[in-house]
Amino acid sequence: MSIQITPLTGSVGASVEGVNLNEPIDKPTFDVLHRAFLEHGVLVYRKQYLQPAAHVAFAGLWGNPAQNNPLSPSVPGFPGLIQVTKIPKETASTEAWHSDSIYTPVPPKISILSAVVVPRGGDTMWCNQYQSYDRLSPTLQQMIQGLRARFEGLRLARMRGAGEVPSAVHPIVRTHPETGRKALYVGHPDTAHSIEGMTLAESRPLLDFLYEHSTTPDNVYRHMWQQGDVVMWDNRCTMHYAVHDYGEAERVLNRITLEGDTPR
Repeated sequence: MSIQITPLTGSVGASVEGVNLNEPIDKPTFDVLHRAFLEHGVLVYRKQYLQPAAHVAFAGLWGNPAQNNPLSPSVPGFPGLIQVTKIPKETASTEAWHSDSIYTPVPPKISILSAVVVPRGGDTMWCNQYQSYDRLSPTLQQMIQGLRARFEGLRLARMRGAGEVPSAVHPIVRTHPETGRKALYVGHPDTAHSIEGMTLAESRPLLDFLYEHSTTPDNVYRHMWQQGDVVMWDNRCTMHYAVHDYGEAERVLNRITLEGDTPR
């Protein structure tokens, strides 16, 4: 069966058929997947039921696993493979549009999730940050070029009861190191704190506008998880939002996150 890549929306995401991720991936197959990934930002593989060893092997084709927080539980025998389990809604740090670990000096580039236990609900949404930038007026594009924002892990610190809030400064327009395209790099008000050289009062309206502008419905793919799904996304040109609408039901996904590069 040949590989079939089918766009899921007009803006972001594509489904992949004709690939078994539990088997070794040869170079021609990887090249097809790589091109599709760079084009669509999110790839969805249904009915994979990905085994931990195969998950690790597939991730290794894309890069090196990032160091995970020691508080995050891993799959036994696979220290780089983290189990994402249900988190109380009131402390969930991912129920907002965000790029993973944007508040660190070198955020990860790719995450790969495999659905093990799926509740009713618990969808995840992604938006295309290339398109968010391209839709800005040329005047605003020129105005924000070169601006840098301070990002803070306030929600993560609250969730883990940590006293110290991690932070980092990055450009709010970043250039993808592989495609050369420009993407908006912003976040929720709890994360995108302020713009360098501006007061909070000056920063907030601009950051809020860019955040809301990025997440209009026509720029979003919403994934309804099924057991066995594998979804991977490009953290350098997308944001995502994990919907917590499943109460106390069990939800387990295995995740590998890959080392990235300093945003430029």
